[in-house]
Amino acid sequence: MGIQKLLWEVAKKSFAGGIIGLTISDRCCSVVPVRGDSMSPTMNPQKNSFLDDYVLVDKFCLKDYKFARGDVVVFSSPTNFRDRYIKRIVGMPGEWISSSRDVIRVPEGHCWVEGDNKYSSLDSRTFGPIPLGLIRGRVTRVVWPPQRVSKIGR
Repeated sequence: MGIQKLLWEVAKKSFAGGIIGLTISDRCCSVVPVRGDSMSPTMNPQKNSFLDDYVLVDKFCLKDYKFARGDVVVFSSPTNFRDRYIKRIVGMPGEWISSSRDVIRVPEGHCWVEGDNKYSSLDSRTFGPIPLGLIRGRVTRVVWPPQRVSKIGR
């Protein structure tokens, strides 16, 4: 009976810890990897490196859509909801953006995002302004690798 009770206690605590961890990840903050070089040199500055940057994503900003030009955000792709991108906001609702083909006014409820590395970025220049509702959080700092730990500024 002793081992069953021990296993039951471990299972209960693991389940409770999992629920708490999931809630924190969903509502407060999470750590996500940065893949590719579209945000280089801010993130993943070394090309062909096997060591991707990992960033801390703040989700408190989602409550009132508190974003500003220069914020680096994680958002779901407008074309495939499962894909996530990390880009910098360069235009807010009502602002005028000069793209390579035209001058565009960012509609209300949308923002214009671009990667720091223009030549290797799939961003608003490809799929246009993105709805603010697709944003999943604001990147606040690089947390891995240790030698690159730093705050991400606007």
